[in-house]
Amino acid sequence: MTMVTQAAVLEDAANASPGPRQPFFPRKKKRIPGRSIAILLFLTMCALFFCVPLYVVVVTSFKTMDQIREGAIFSLPHVWTLEAWDHAWNKACSGINCNGLKVGFWNSVLILFPSLILSIALSIVTGYALALWNVRWANAFLFLLFICAFVPFQVIMYPLIRITASIGIYGTLWGIAVVHAVLAMPVLTLIFRNYYKDIPQEIMRAAIIDSGSFWRIFIEIILPMSGNILIVVLILQITSIWNDYLIGVTFGGLGTQPMTVILANLITVSTGVVAYNDNMAAALLTAIPPLIIYFLVGKFFVQGITAGAIKG
Repeated sequence: MTMVTQAAVLEDAANASPGPRQPFFPRKKKRIPGRSIAILLFLTMCALFFCVPLYVVVVTSFKTMDQIREGAIFSLPHVWTLEAWDHAWNKACSGINCNGLKVGFWNSVLILFPSLILSIALSIVTGYALALWNVRWANAFLFLLFICAFVPFQVIMYPLIRITASIGIYGTLWGIAVVHAVLAMPVLTLIFRNYYKDIPQEIMRAAIIDSGSFWRIFIEIILPMSGNILIVVLILQITSIWNDYLIGVTFGGLGTQPMTVILANLITVSTGVVAYNDNMAAALLTAIPPLIIYFLVGKFFVQGITAGAIKG
């Protein structure tokens, strides 16, 4: 009877549906370590440090002056209005000119494109030549570029004024663009040179054997390999040129001042009541174009840095 009973029990156990097996060593619930909590708190404080003033600027630009006079800077607008944005763009006064920020915006655009073309075209060819070709006095030229990269703009400002005045471009958009290109060339050349230095010499030897000239190698081989570094340089230059004030106010004439100069005149010079909502809207209008560039190509900027754009 015992053997029959055991066989029946084993058969019933085999026919029964297997249930979930309990693990021998159950996993412990993961706990966030104290170090990670401290890092998160620190990053949150840093984010608030930058976001709170930005919040005040944004909400103030949509308020009326009556609500601004109440002094509640953190309160939301009672009535959302775009009147300050329209006034800052179309009617804001910079000195005796009351044509708004739109004049400075188009001036900044006309300054930006020739500055980018000149600075990148000169520095990319120079960096390519110094990195991959046996250029005479290359080390001395690199040392000179390194020194020029750290010379303050105020030291060479007067000589640049005399040079641009002598060739007839002082006070013009082209004059501002040329000065931006000259000042950016040392840093950009060093960046391009360090990037191209990692290209294997075997590629260059093979290209030269195949009767590749200086410019043919540059156009057919080097440029297609320069996507990451070009994105990095573009973002650096766009931010630097668009946010510049000193070069624009020094080399710009009447009617050729960039957006930052008109913004400074709008905020620092006022008659009667200070229109804080107009000032905040003008500041945001000036800052929006670089932000759009960062949002569009920001991931490529990170890829370019990790690919070796700024190293050496």
